[in-house]
Amino acid sequence: MDTATFNDIGAVVQADRAHVWHHLTQHKPFETIDPRVVVEGKGLWVWDATGKKTLDAVSGGVWTVNVGYGRESIANAVRDQLLKMNYFAGAAGTVPGAIFARKLIEKMPGLSRVYYSNSGSEANEKAYKMVRQIAHRRHGGKKWKILYRERDYHGTTIAALASGGQDERKALYGPFPDGFVAVPHCLEYRSQWGEVADYGLRAANAIEEVILREGPDTVGAIILEPVTAGGGVITPPEGYWPRVQEICKKYGLLLIIDEVVCGVGRTGTWFGYQHYGIKPDIVTMAKGVASGYAAISCTVTTEEVFEAFKDDSDPLGYFRDISTFGGCTSGPAAALENMRIIEDENLLENTTRMGERLMANLRALQEKHAVIGDVRGKGLFCGAELVANRETREPLPEKTVAKVVAATMARGVQIGMTNRSLPGLNNTLCMSPALIVTADQIDQITDAIDGALTEVCG
Repeated sequence: MDTATFNDIGAVVQADRAHVWHHLTQHKPFETIDPRVVVEGKGLWVWDATGKKTLDAVSGGVWTVNVGYGRESIANAVRDQLLKMNYFAGAAGTVPGAIFARKLIEKMPGLSRVYYSNSGSEANEKAYKMVRQIAHRRHGGKKWKILYRERDYHGTTIAALASGGQDERKALYGPFPDGFVAVPHCLEYRSQWGEVADYGLRAANAIEEVILREGPDTVGAIILEPVTAGGGVITPPEGYWPRVQEICKKYGLLLIIDEVVCGVGRTGTWFGYQHYGIKPDIVTMAKGVASGYAAISCTVTTEEVFEAFKDDSDPLGYFRDISTFGGCTSGPAAALENMRIIEDENLLENTTRMGERLMANLRALQEKHAVIGDVRGKGLFCGAELVANRETREPLPEKTVAKVVAATMARGVQIGMTNRSLPGLNNTLCMSPALIVTADQIDQITDAIDGALTEVCG
């Protein structure tokens, strides 16, 4: 390691500016200003190259660092494992891979098999390939279509984008592969049908309408987030999930639950779907599985799904897939220690308590600021939708919402927002602090938002 260069923060910033292509970032401004470079983290706090200290209320910017920064025990678990056995292709097993799979399945009754890869997008791609291969093996090539929901997001690869309900994220990346079909979103605040009784039931029945339109013999699966994340932190309306489950059973659809954001404690249970009595066939997860200390994602299935690929009479009958870095042992080693921390420090309970405090504080801000039209959330995953007019629910322009985020950052707290995802509806502030957050830190987050709203919106 070039220690001298690592310690020369100015050189680091210039190397970043000259050579790094950042995610989701327009680089034109970096012709005249420096990019932000984060250099250290501890708990919920991060320090950047200028020395600025910020309370991170979005767990690494994209809902990932569930147990907070600076966890020495995770770093040590990864180090020890890498020295013993760092990698072997996933066609063979490894000690941490086997032990974490067993530990994970203990948290997921009804599921039994874990397929490793290294990103949420990839985990969902695996699920799609399973659905397609089952269509060929069990249904004569039929039941190959996969339904997805408006406003949900399932990843950044081409097939994952094809199954995403955020038009601005998909823009300029088509044409997309066939067979991915949208169903209506379930945000009652933005009801597609005006004021209706039993909105949750109406939104779920809309899925059945799409199945009937497409032809039940052509639809093999549906993928849904338990709580819509980047599409505006949408919690499901009452009655929605039981009806969705009924529809899947009625038409023989595999139910894929995307837990990439909600998984491993974010909502106060191990997995978001566990709040709603859902019995999925496939569950995908990534971000919080190892809290960002190592790359890992999982596609978890029932034994019934797994059994569909156990047929040695067909040379092409097994799941013919590989994820090179799904064979890295650092991921499951980090995930095991991450799970131990959540258990030993009672972080699911803390998530529930602090989530209630966060929602209460946001509702108090809603009473104070007319610009807050709706407050939504589950556990430590909360959103506040900003509107220009509370009566008409006209969305606050995205640029104004971005000013609120910037003003919050200026007060020492980093929050998120929907951005360049939903045309005309990128107006939700997003909060997802680490599961270790304290009551004082919750108050600091909402106090900063309060000041920012006063500054920007009056």
